[in-house]
Amino acid sequence: MSIFTRVVADTNVLVSQLILPRSVPAQAMRKAELEGCLLFSEATMYELADVLARSKFDPYVTRENRKSFIQRFGQIAQLVPIIQLIRECRDPKDDKFLEAALNGSADVIITGDEDLLTMHPWRGVAVMSPSGYLTR
Repeated sequence: MSIFTRVVADTNVLVSQLILPRSVPAQAMRKAELEGCLLFSEATMYELADVLARSKFDPYVTRENRKSFIQRFGQIAQLVPIIQLIRECRDPKDDKFLEAALNGSADVIITGDEDLLTMHPWRGVAVMSPSGYLTR
C-alpha cells in the first residue's frame, strides 16, 4: 500500500537524479513520484534551471537532456504559489524550499543539504535525506 505524500525536492537531489539515474537520490525521487505529488515554486525551478545550465555538467548530460529533464519535472510536479515567505534557515538560499513546503502543504523535504537536514522536523514537515526517505 502506498502512502500519498506531498514532496519538495532540493536541487541537489534533482541534479543527482539526472546525473546518476541509479543513485539513491534517483531512487528516492522515483518513489516520491509514484507515491505522491512533487511540488516546486518558481524560485526552486529557477534554481534548478540555473544549476543545470552550468557547463560543468556538459561531460555528464547533454544540454538537451537537461532541458528535457526540467520540462518533464515542470509537467509532473505541481507549481506552488508562494504566499507566506520564510526566513528561518541558517543558509538563506535554502528558505525557498521551506517556502515551497509550507505553501504547498508538503509532508516532506528531500535534501542532502545539512542546513536543511538539521531543521528536521520543521513545522510538522519531515526533512529527510534521500536514503532516509527510501527507508521510512
